[in-house]
Amino acid sequence: MIIEGRLADLVQRKIYPVAMRIENQIIEEIRSISDKKELPYLLPGFIDAHVHVESSMLVPSEFARLAVVHGTVATISDPHEIANVCGMEGVDYMIENGNQVPFKFYFGAPSCVPATPFETAGGEIDASAIEKLMSRPEIHYLAEMMNWPGTVNQDPLVMEKIRIAQKYGKPIDGHAPGLQGELAEKYVKAGPSTDHECFTYKEALGKIKLGMKIAIREGSAAKNFDALIDLIDEYPEMLMFCSDDKHPDSLAVSHINALAARAIAKGKDIFDVLKVACLNPISHYGLNVGQLRKGDPADFILVEDLKDFRVRATYIMGEKVAENGKTLIPRIKNEVINNFHTSFKSPEDFQIPAKGSKVRVIEALDGQLITPEIEGEVLIRDGFAVANLEKDILKIAVVNRYQDLTPAVAFIKNFGLKTGAIASSVGHDSHNIIAVGVDDQSISRAVNLIIEAKGGVSAVVGTQEEILPLPVGGIMSTKDGYVVAAAYTRIDHMAKEMGSTLGSPFMTLSFMALLVIPDLKLSDKGLFDGQKFAFRNLFIAL
Repeated sequence: MIIEGRLADLVQRKIYPVAMRIENQIIEEIRSISDKKELPYLLPGFIDAHVHVESSMLVPSEFARLAVVHGTVATISDPHEIANVCGMEGVDYMIENGNQVPFKFYFGAPSCVPATPFETAGGEIDASAIEKLMSRPEIHYLAEMMNWPGTVNQDPLVMEKIRIAQKYGKPIDGHAPGLQGELAEKYVKAGPSTDHECFTYKEALGKIKLGMKIAIREGSAAKNFDALIDLIDEYPEMLMFCSDDKHPDSLAVSHINALAARAIAKGKDIFDVLKVACLNPISHYGLNVGQLRKGDPADFILVEDLKDFRVRATYIMGEKVAENGKTLIPRIKNEVINNFHTSFKSPEDFQIPAKGSKVRVIEALDGQLITPEIEGEVLIRDGFAVANLEKDILKIAVVNRYQDLTPAVAFIKNFGLKTGAIASSVGHDSHNIIAVGVDDQSISRAVNLIIEAKGGVSAVVGTQEEILPLPVGGIMSTKDGYVVAAAYTRIDHMAKEMGSTLGSPFMTLSFMALLVIPDLKLSDKGLFDGQKFAFRNLFIAL
């Protein structure tokens, strides 16, 4: 097979027309040819340097079908979402499902399952399990070490997992939001070599100077591109692009290609941008992904221009997997695994006996995972603390889905709902059911829709009820990715019609139980301070 195009040579930092000969999935020859105006640009494929495939609500085979349309050929994939639900069985599921399609998934061993001892998860990956995973060729790195306090304080279990990864010579991903100075130095010295959680230029620069690679994240909820992209001017070799968590409606529209386009729009050098988007993950993780050199695997894309990166075709191992906005990867039969054991809830389960009107409130910030703790005033009716709609202080609940226990309930600001409730069993990291609503009746109905389906996202208002079922682990669908994206778009629109002003209300909701991100979160065990790693009282004593 011969492919002609204008090669973006990232080593020589120049662009010139070539004919590329491919045989047996390998690039056998690249030779210069005379220029032809109609030739597309020939680039290495894009790589998502850190993503939880599960957050797309799609199984790996369906994620691949959508991603290749945007020129993505590989992902660095942390399967800790399904591992928190189903343990080692969940990791095996991701690998086996992904292996059935022509796409390069590079999975890691989840380092923090459960993420903390302050929540209930459905699975556990201990040090012996890390040893088993690291010995497998399908596992390429130790996934994000979220327990930064345990890392900097040399917790024996944490350090044993890091030691195992080092024994096998596999990279260790970091996760240290806001960590700077001496604590960041201790964290890096312990072993983590990447971070995707930086939300300020200063933080990212400090970690780069300590030797860390920074993955600039732009997902459906957390958006750090604008804050960090100027680092590319001086440190292009230290950066990668990632989505971390990307919902299906977003993935249907764009992927890493959009970050490359935004970087170019900001005047960044094309060769630096492509180095970040295509090559740096290969060198850092030692991936078997082609870099458009003789002898490389034939992984590449053809794009119309170097501005919008509109993809004409995507090739993986010499096979055309997408063309002109259409996926060429066929659907496969997707099996179902799950872990769901709780009974229906009543409105009374979500009542909060009032101990005053002053409470600690989670402040949700659009486009960020951090949630400051603020003081708020709730209303009191019949002896119970209830939502204060006038001040946009709503009730939030986390329902343990692995055991039949009483829900944890608190208050949250900035969701903006004026009526009804939304709920989801996509609740990082343990994926218990999480709900936000204006009243107990609506919250109960939204939660029970999830329980009945054994997983999904739901919205209720008045007599209207909507649910997108997610039967695989309660976090992924088996359906066609574009069908799921359309269904998600509908329920997202419904949440916004109910009053939510958030750009992605369900994605934001999914992070409100993520205890490893400061400041204030809610687990199934109660209100939690992510700075002090301790539970907090809901009511503020006078």
